[in-house]
Amino acid sequence: MGSATTQALGEIAAALSATSGVDLATADELFTAARVVGASSPLSGALADPSASSPSRAKVVADVFGRDFSPVTVSLLTTAVQQRWSRAADLVEGIEELAIRAAAKADAAADIEGELFAFTRAVAANPSLELALGSRLGDATAKGRLIETLLTDRTAAGTKLIVASVVQQPGERRIRQLLSRAMRIVSDERGRAVATVVTATPLTRSQANKLATLLSTKYGRDVSLNTVVDPGVVGGLRIQIADDVIDASIASRLADLRQRLAG
Repeated sequence: MGSATTQALGEIAAALSATSGVDLATADELFTAARVVGASSPLSGALADPSASSPSRAKVVADVFGRDFSPVTVSLLTTAVQQRWSRAADLVEGIEELAIRAAAKADAAADIEGELFAFTRAVAANPSLELALGSRLGDATAKGRLIETLLTDRTAAGTKLIVASVVQQPGERRIRQLLSRAMRIVSDERGRAVATVVTATPLTRSQANKLATLLSTKYGRDVSLNTVVDPGVVGGLRIQIADDVIDASIASRLADLRQRLAG
């Protein structure tokens, strides 16, 4: 990710925080905009063109989306296109990130991170489902309808909207990557991080609370835990927060010992 895109993502996140009246309809429109812009190279190129003036890019947004979308959505899209992006594809992903953040903000009481994690595990356990959602040959709208069917009455509205939307525009990303990215964005929007903890046996409530407190202190923000029970780790823990991995499992130590003996 280029520095221009990193700065742009910060600007649009700040704009969303300062915007009132954001609801799930706003998030849905932003997801639609991401698909429209992503499907048209001329449009994405025009909106991300650094040589074009901000007013001209804003006019393109108004011309394309102003008639059908709410003023709140158009305002957020205008802010997005007025940023400098490292490449046109980053603008598309930026609008998608804005949509995910909007869904998290609109459905603030829902455990979207936990539900995304649970669905990610369900996908990992079902190769047929992963293939159906991840295939680049499948119809995008049909994938969205499949998610609507699978998650109706099982997850919060915000979770269902996020999953149904991101599977329709995978790009070069795998389905589990899409879901993990969405989970990180939701957590960031809510001012916390998510740790995936792999352990041989379930953590007690006391152990989970203590671990969450330790990680929160280490990372300087609230950390929520998603726990995976895997007897293969033998003992100890393997923890992942974003790109950080803390592997204190016995399996890891044994593998390290075998490597040293072999070397």
